Amino acid sequence: MSDEHAPEQPTWSCGSCGEDWPCATKRSRLLREYGDRATLSVYLGSCLAAASEDLRTASVTSLQNRFIGWLRRGSRSS
Repeated sequence: MSDEHAPEQPTWSCGSCGEDWPCATKRSRLLREYGDRATLSVYLGSCLAAASEDLRTASVTSLQNRFIGWLRRGSRSS
């Protein structure tokens, strides 16, 4: 078993711990790997789009919360 915490498709479960991807471990790693929240949001948005194709019976809201809802919102500059 790998410690990559990569998604298993088409179920989008974590290949290491079996939880819904991105799991807590992968979320922490993604925050460290991507210094820029905007870039991470684009990456996770592409994952969300792919997952929505595979997980057609899941609600849009649950997928949005799972893939991008956990990201902290940054403050907006005027």
